[in-house]
Amino acid sequence: MKSWVRDIVVILVVALVAYGAIHLTIQNSRVDGTSMEPNLMNGEYLIVSKVSYLLSQPKRGDIIVFPSPYPGENNEFIKRVIGLPGETVSIVDGTVYINGVALSEPYVVNHDQSNMAPVTVPDGEYFVLGDNRPVSLDSRYGWFVSRGEIVGKAWLCYWPLRDFRLAPNYKFPAALAFAFPILSLLPMR
Repeated sequence: MKSWVRDIVVILVVALVAYGAIHLTIQNSRVDGTSMEPNLMNGEYLIVSKVSYLLSQPKRGDIIVFPSPYPGENNEFIKRVIGLPGETVSIVDGTVYINGVALSEPYVVNHDQSNMAPVTVPDGEYFVLGDNRPVSLDSRYGWFVSRGEIVGKAWLCYWPLRDFRLAPNYKFPAALAFAFPILSLLPMR
């Protein structure tokens, strides 16, 4: 085989391997709607890491992408993980409670006064909410997101270029009160 033909074959193979690796590890998603405002705006494009949860589980505060929970809809939802498997989530006058402990949510700007009776998140599933609570279709409507349905974790906002930034995932401090609600009854200094 002539050297230039071999070079072209090598370049094509490397390009195909690179394309496959990229396609298997990330995808782009478009924010469609206002349910995550002001943290993610309608029309923004995200890079979603499809490998974020290969060795770990979704965490409270992560922004995830998953298929619509409504049959017949062929779009993706982008929401924030709030309740983890086995936790009990309730909402009183717009405040979210996890196992009876109020959740501080500094990323929520548009609060509402909604109420939701306590629900326990099934094993392998997650309770998700939009950041713009008055307009968000989310787990308050009686559905959860199973671990297998999660496409990935929002990683980077890349379009429009003026809004280029890391995705606004929120890292909650490690709080034993969610695992052990009795600790919330102890006096804190």
